[in-house]
Amino acid sequence: MTDSLNKCKANETPACCCVDVGTIIDNEDCSAEYENVFATESEAKSKLASLTQAAKDVETEPCEISSSIDKVENGFKLMAKFTFCCGAECMIFQLKLR
Repeated sequence: MTDSLNKCKANETPACCCVDVGTIIDNEDCSAEYENVFATESEAKSKLASLTQAAKDVETEPCEISSSIDKVENGFKLMAKFTFCCGAECMIFQLKLR
């Protein structure tokens, strides 16, 4: 390959139309955020517990988790941020939530 390739674009190989995985998962975005309003505080805490377990199931190094549950007009708002050591773990975590 020549040095003139644009590194900002996915480089396909002529043999199979494949791209280098580093083009897709570049480890620049290793965080996933979750936000939802629940009717009760216990529902919000339960969801946070299940999200935390899902993160622990994926992590190879400890996932940094920051969260808050705040009383709002129509319930309890859960906000959580999960920061993984690499982009692949973050992507797997997000796919598990679907």
